[in-house]
Amino acid sequence: MATKISADGLPGSSATDDLRSLHRKSLAILKRLQTHALDPETGEKAGPTFPISKAAELVDRTASAIREAERDGRLPERSRTPSGHRLPYNLTELDKMRKVFGTRPWRDPEDTPAIISVSNFKGGVGKSTIAVHLAQHFAIKGYRTLLVDCDSQASSTMMFGYRPDIDLGENDTLYGHFHDPELLGVRSIIRDTHFHGLSLIPSNLKLYNLEYEIAAHLAQTRSFDVIDLISNAIGEVVHDYDVVIMDPPPALGMVSMAVLQAANAMVIPMPPSVIDFSSTVSFVDMARTTMEQLEQLGGRARPAYNFIRVVASRVDENKSMHRELLAMMRDVFGGSLLTSIMPTSAEIDNASSRLKTVFELDRPVTSREVHMRCVKYLNAVCEEIEQEVIGSWASRAGEVMA
Repeated sequence: MATKISADGLPGSSATDDLRSLHRKSLAILKRLQTHALDPETGEKAGPTFPISKAAELVDRTASAIREAERDGRLPERSRTPSGHRLPYNLTELDKMRKVFGTRPWRDPEDTPAIISVSNFKGGVGKSTIAVHLAQHFAIKGYRTLLVDCDSQASSTMMFGYRPDIDLGENDTLYGHFHDPELLGVRSIIRDTHFHGLSLIPSNLKLYNLEYEIAAHLAQTRSFDVIDLISNAIGEVVHDYDVVIMDPPPALGMVSMAVLQAANAMVIPMPPSVIDFSSTVSFVDMARTTMEQLEQLGGRARPAYNFIRVVASRVDENKSMHRELLAMMRDVFGGSLLTSIMPTSAEIDNASSRLKTVFELDRPVTSREVHMRCVKYLNAVCEEIEQEVIGSWASRAGEVMA
């Protein structure tokens, strides 16, 4: 192979050497970000905590009821700071409260767990942002939640403190499970997270190989059973959970189709821009067409969805074009478009740069006003989807707000 010559006539580095050096430097930055995201005392990521007023709201009781339960011994006596303030409550403690008060929001065993795919085949639409915040929202509200990262870019996995291609091997993801499901079992790759009640099936770059391997399997065997791989994997554990959130790749490939086949609900993020609108229309049509072809060629039933909802994401209400397109989306999609929107926010970007979500921030990164506005929008989107989930459960359908 010829030696690369630099501009001054001396031997230079090859493209491979340049990329290796860039990769090494990038890993060093990731390690630094990972370290900064950890609790300095425990060396682990810390989940959110809540003052008694917010804890009472989340467990559907009053602050007085919590204090009374602590006085009569149903709940542990609360420790206080040196200044006498009551310590905040973490998610594990909220779960214990709900158990004592009988307010856990778990589905009835006869209700079908919600399996929600947050899908679009265009990147940059806020797919992983919505998936992670939605999973954390359900955990905060007390639901047993599983987040399945099916995207080889592993953005969702990173938000839980992992450097995917350093901290995880191929047997730690769905890739390893698919290659030897009987040896590993899908339960072996489920990890607890720093959010009590939220489990994770992580991803890394190795999962990208599944695109080729599924295609090769289809070509060799002419069997479409391979499309059910993710559905079968989730089916082994789904009844341990109330809600499963899936974050598929931003492309309509084999893995994405396997995710759509496994889901029983879909959330489609779509920014109010002409390009994103056009791309999303194409995504919906291609997903429909592909499912019809799978039904015809593979002899399988088309997946039944309890709901499909579009969420306007990355909205900048200061832009007249965004406002106009948002109005058009409301006319076109009607009730299929969530009333709430997911705006662009410096708070989301700043939190992500710290490998955190907005729900994990213990104080505003930008300003209190920006932070509270962002939390308000995030909660509104997540609560609308929560209402859709509750409406799909026969035991709780009557609770859905009008």
